[in-house]
Amino acid sequence: MEKKAKKQIYLFHCAESEELARKVAEQSDSIQLQSIAWRKFDDGFPNLFINNAHDIRGQHVAFLASFSSPGVIFEQISAIFALPKLFIASFTLVLPFFPTGSFERMEEEGDVATAFTMARILSMIPKSRGGPTSVVIYDIHALQERFYFGDDVLPCFETGIPLLLQRLRQLPDADNITIAFPDDGAWKRFHMQLLNFPMVVCAKVREGDKRIVRIKEGIPEGRHVVIVDDLVQSGGTLIECQKVLTAHGAAKVSAYVTHAVFPKRSWERFVQNNADGSGNQFTYFWITDSCPFTVKEIDNRSPFEVISLASSIADALQI
Repeated sequence: MEKKAKKQIYLFHCAESEELARKVAEQSDSIQLQSIAWRKFDDGFPNLFINNAHDIRGQHVAFLASFSSPGVIFEQISAIFALPKLFIASFTLVLPFFPTGSFERMEEEGDVATAFTMARILSMIPKSRGGPTSVVIYDIHALQERFYFGDDVLPCFETGIPLLLQRLRQLPDADNITIAFPDDGAWKRFHMQLLNFPMVVCAKVREGDKRIVRIKEGIPEGRHVVIVDDLVQSGGTLIECQKVLTAHGAAKVSAYVTHAVFPKRSWERFVQNNADGSGNQFTYFWITDSCPFTVKEIDNRSPFEVISLASSIADALQI
């Protein structure tokens, strides 16, 4: 069977995703970087210009976004809505981290499920000449969020787990790995992709006024245990999991999250030789580059190690 020719992709990106976009372009000669002038008027509102707009007519176009804060979303949405209208052959939005994904449900009347709001906004992206926009998202917090998107876009849910598996195979103790999940939600989200490993499932239980982490099932004794979750915020749950796993005899404890959000520099509590001594309890802490600001902050700080999504994104652009 004749090998299918690769699509030529014209890849635009927001300012903070420039480094990741360059890495994506390095993966294939079929990906060409493009640029947008991210200017502002005096009042602070966007004054944007898509460079080489005539040259992308009839071409396959993609945009690499990063919704790292509410303040940058509007200018990126403006560019995202403009690109499909430039007579392009197809349009793909790559949003590695869907930032409101953990706000996907209501617990009481009055709660606003902003995951649904964001999905509705993205569902309004204009069609290109080739049809609906493809929206590529990595390890969205809950798979049922697929149904929050309307029929005018095609959500494509990818995962960073294959990249983690590549890294685990490189470890000297690769045959002694056990995967741990901090809660049932993480187990439901990832266990089908990690069936070749022994597993430990943790759970938060209430004791008096406190909620503490306990091992619900599995045996960590003597193993290099890798805690897997989709994202980290303050990191408190991961630290409590590490403590209970070590107390039950784990030889080493590492962690992997696809999205290292770490608001208010909360990554500092994991850095070795930090003030409270907690950081040196993790052998490795793997993250992806889905959150560019975090990647810059933790550069070359042990135990952190960045696993780039670049190769996976390059493959997704050929779907």
